[in-house]
Amino acid sequence: MLSLLFFLAVASYSQEEELPEEKETDSITNTLSTAVLVIEDSTSFKKKRNINPLAPSKAAFYSAVLPGLGQIYNKRYWKVPLVYGAIGGSVYMYSLNNDNYQRFRTAFKRRQAGFSDDEFNGEGEFPFFELATLENQQERFQRDRDLWLVVTIVAYTLNIIDANVDAHLKQFNIDNNLSLDFEPYLDLNSVTNDPTYGMALTIKF
Repeated sequence: MLSLLFFLAVASYSQEEELPEEKETDSITNTLSTAVLVIEDSTSFKKKRNINPLAPSKAAFYSAVLPGLGQIYNKRYWKVPLVYGAIGGSVYMYSLNNDNYQRFRTAFKRRQAGFSDDEFNGEGEFPFFELATLENQQERFQRDRDLWLVVTIVAYTLNIIDANVDAHLKQFNIDNNLSLDFEPYLDLNSVTNDPTYGMALTIKF
């Protein structure tokens, strides 16, 4: 009888001793599972960037309607002075050369008609220009005027292209998780235990 009571007491004591260990094990298990869930949440619920496929077209259209407006739409405000400087300077040079072309053309036509009342007859602020000089100056300013017209068109076109390309690049994925790694590696053959050398290319998305 005494031996039976002693056996029951020992069994009860051992169960009481095991209970804290079971609780501790359960606690560790719960903690690990919670940590895993936090990691999954942090990797699987990333904030995605909103991509507007019509943004490049809008930016190009705005710059076509009003130069510099596409750059403002892309929030590239520092480019606006460059756009107006390039287009505005080209337009100014075109206008200046066109005015000089018209002046020499008028004088050349008047001189051909037998009149000498043009501004290049030597009586005003300009010296006397021969008929051949008037013709050469007329052709020179016409050539420069046409050149600045081409420059103006190119600057206007580049303004549109820049707005379109910039809008495309703003939506390009430049996440820090993107990486390209190229490094050497060493591998051991599981059968012969011979080393194998090579290069590894690792791409992370």
